[in-house]
Amino acid sequence: MSRSFASILAGTALSCALLASLPASADTLLVDRTKQTADTGMPSRGMSMADVEARFGVPSERMDPRGGQKRQWPTINRWVYPTFTVYFERNRVIDTVANRATASEIGPKPAIR
Repeated sequence: MSRSFASILAGTALSCALLASLPASADTLLVDRTKQTADTGMPSRGMSMADVEARFGVPSERMDPRGGQKRQWPTINRWVYPTFTVYFERNRVIDTVANRATASEIGPKPAIR
């Protein structure tokens, strides 16, 4: 083994040992948490507003509707629950999005009010 290869190998081993001794830290991704919360129960696509309210209760906030100025722009309603936000097109669920659990969680920006 040549001397330069041996020094590279020793340097690599030392670097690995130093990295292994550092405390691990990682960001919590909202995507990872939504995979876990999908099983806990969130409104599914196609549910009516009445179905959502009957199953999950009254939302903590009903945001002002957006759109609807033209026929091809349907009215979008948003209901905010503690752990998720439900988006309705007219009166049917089109999407449900998990809310951030903590400020350090990486995910969508807060809703525009």
